[in-house]
Amino acid sequence: MIMNESIKLNSSSNFQIIDITTDISQILNQINKDNHNKIDNGIVNIFTKHSTSAILVNENEKGLLTDFEKVLKDLVKEKNNYKHDFMDNNAASHIRAFLLKSSETIPIVEGRLDLGTWQSIFFIELDGPRTNRTIDLTFIGE
Repeated sequence: MIMNESIKLNSSSNFQIIDITTDISQILNQINKDNHNKIDNGIVNIFTKHSTSAILVNENEKGLLTDFEKVLKDLVKEKNNYKHDFMDNNAASHIRAFLLKSSETIPIVEGRLDLGTWQSIFFIELDGPRTNRTIDLTFIGE
């Protein structure tokens, strides 16, 4: 079985890390509740449809998330005479997204996301604040 769903979200700052693990788990639970074709075992692909955002898996610990933001901003400085800034003024956001990933694939085992003990799934906003950011979810399983 293959099912497609999406998450719409808004960001409130230029750089923001948003934990979407619960949202994805709730959608999976709803699929398994509403359909006769449950997904007991399979995968879910999580894909951001925006070139100034990312999807990552890591630990949801405040200090680590602050450190991640600092390192990313140290690696790619704002307003560094980037050619893209002459067109759209958000080159640093695009370059940061190049360093990250636009998708993650997570196993589903016994009807649940099979994440490690400390793992969470994050949407990383790199060019906010924005409204109606779209994250596509493709569930594949049986």
